[in-house]
Amino acid sequence: MVVGVPGVGKSTVVDKVISKYAGARLLNFGTVMFEEAVSRKWVKDRDQMRKMPVEKQKQLQKAAAVTISKSKAKLAVVDTHLFIRTHEGFWPGLPFDVVRALKPTHLVLVEAAPEEVLARRSADRTRVRDKITIEGMREELQLARGFITVSSTLTGAPMLMVNNGDGESDQAAAAVLSMLKEASG
Repeated sequence: MVVGVPGVGKSTVVDKVISKYAGARLLNFGTVMFEEAVSRKWVKDRDQMRKMPVEKQKQLQKAAAVTISKSKAKLAVVDTHLFIRTHEGFWPGLPFDVVRALKPTHLVLVEAAPEEVLARRSADRTRVRDKITIEGMREELQLARGFITVSSTLTGAPMLMVNNGDGESDQAAAAVLSMLKEASG
């Protein structure tokens, strides 16, 4: 499972890992949730999901976890977020019932400097993001470390933290691939 705050470059790192690991399949948790939300006619675009009542989001999380847990891939790489900023506060992206259904064997947190993450979010015209200050970004990055620690504790899965600074996605992907190589013996 590969996690990180929005804009950290997690998907870029995951794409590089997938392209170099034979038999790996990308499973984007948010995409599976979005497909379920659309099928229920709850949303029309992905950014509407985090503005939904938390109860509905929980239903979507559980449905996505069940769908993903049925993957038959040699290596399923789940790209997701550790938490979602909602109107009700920060809400865990991997609560106990979700990590229990997913049964991750490894957890990877992709990190970058707060200034880099904010710049990437600002440059991404494909998403509608809430405005956030540099202090708010520092808070999110700190929360991510706390959430991955809890997820590792709940699952017993080891956690790896990789830096994805500007121009460093190849190195971040290499660290993940090295971990996978070590894990597969």
